[in-house]
Amino acid sequence: MLQSINSSSIPDIARQSRLAARQLAPASDAQRNLALAKMAEALQAVRARVLTVNADEVAKARDAGQTEAMVKRLTIDDKMFDYMLSRLNKVAQLPDPLNRILTGHTNPAGLRVYKKSVPLGVIGMIYESRPNVTTDAAGVCIKSGNAVILRGGSEALQTNAILTDAMVEGAVAAGLPQHAIQIVRTPGHEAVGELLQQDRYIDVLIPRGGKSLIKRIAEGTRIPVIKHYDGICHLYLAADAEPDKAVALAVNSKFQSVQVCNALETLLVDAACAERLLPLLYEAFNAQQIELRGCEQTLQLLPGIAAAAEEDWSSEYLAPILSVKIVAGIQQAIAHINHYGSGHTDGIVTQSLSLARQFEEQVDSASVMINASTRLSGGGDYGLGSVVGISTDKLHVRGPVGPEGLTTYKWVAVGDGHLRE
Repeated sequence: MLQSINSSSIPDIARQSRLAARQLAPASDAQRNLALAKMAEALQAVRARVLTVNADEVAKARDAGQTEAMVKRLTIDDKMFDYMLSRLNKVAQLPDPLNRILTGHTNPAGLRVYKKSVPLGVIGMIYESRPNVTTDAAGVCIKSGNAVILRGGSEALQTNAILTDAMVEGAVAAGLPQHAIQIVRTPGHEAVGELLQQDRYIDVLIPRGGKSLIKRIAEGTRIPVIKHYDGICHLYLAADAEPDKAVALAVNSKFQSVQVCNALETLLVDAACAERLLPLLYEAFNAQQIELRGCEQTLQLLPGIAAAAEEDWSSEYLAPILSVKIVAGIQQAIAHINHYGSGHTDGIVTQSLSLARQFEEQVDSASVMINASTRLSGGGDYGLGSVVGISTDKLHVRGPVGPEGLTTYKWVAVGDGHLRE
C-alpha cells in the first residue's frame, strides 16, 4: 500500500500540501469524483483491519477511564463504517463547487468581467476522538479541490492512520497528488503548536472537539479558523403550538442523541400554553430519564424538578439534562435566545406563519428550525452530502460546512488590449 507521510516534519508536510493544492486545483470534477470513488474502494479493502485496530483503541480508552460519550465517539463498527463510505459517495454526487460563475458583466468598453469559485487551498483539520472526521474531511476537501492536513487525537491515531493511508492510495490511483491528503502522526501538543505556525502554507484551520481545544487553536495562530465553541440550542413552543407535535419535537431534539452539538439544551415555553403543555412534556421527558431544571414559573407547575441557576441558561450539557423556561411571548423568547444562545441551531413550534417569519428574521443563528427537530440541522439533511463541521462564525462560512463552504472566488477580466485611460 502507498503510504502517506510518516516521518516528515510539520513544515515539510505543510509545504508539500501547498504544492499538492496547486496541482489539485485544476483537476476536473470527474477526476475528483473518481478519486472519491477509489478512496471508498480502498477503505472497503481495509475494513477488517480498521475495525480490529479501532476496537483495540476503544478498549484502551475505556481502560484509561474515558467517559462513555467519548468512547462512543471513538468507536467504529460496521454500521459506522458503512456510514463513512456513504458520505464519500454522497459528496461525490454533489454539483461541482468549483469554476461556477458567481456574477459577471461586460462593461461599456467591452471588458468582460466575472467572478468564479475556486478552492481555498490547504485545510488543516485538528480534531478529537471521532475517526469519521478523517474520512469526512478528506472527502469534502477533495471534492472542493483543497489539500488537507489531518491531525486527529492520539486516542485514535492508529485508526486514523489506516484510514488516511487507504484514502491516499485511492486518490493517487485517480491521478491526484499523493500529498493532497496527509496526516500528522506525531502525538502530543507540540505537533499541534507547530502546525499552528504554518500560516505561510495553511489557508484555514478547522478544529473539532471540546471548547478548550477550539479556544486554544483560535488563540494560538495567525491562520484563519472556522469554529464553533458551543451548541446551546433552543426550541420555543409558541402559544399556539399543537401539543402532540410540540412534545414530539422537544423530545426528539433532546433525546435522539444527547451528546451532539445540535441537541436541545433549553426549552422555552410560552406562558399562554405552559399550564397545558408542561405536564405532558414532564411525562415524556421523565420516560426518557431526562433531568429537567426549571425557572421559578416552571417550578410552580412542575414542583418536583430541580431549580435552574443562571449558568444553566448558558450551558451546553451534552447530557440528559434540559433547562426549561416560561417566557411571556415570542419577543421574550427571541431576546433570551439571542442573549444566551451560541448561534448554532434554534427552533420554533407554531401554527402561525407570521410568528414563524418573525422568529426566522430576528433569531441570529446559523440554523433556524420551524416545526422541525433541532437534530435535523446538519450536512446530510441540508443536502450537503458530508461536512467538515458546523460553524457558528459569520466569516467565512456559517452553519454546516460542506464542499461549497471550502471555496472562495477570484475575479477574471477578459479584454482585447484594453488600457486604462
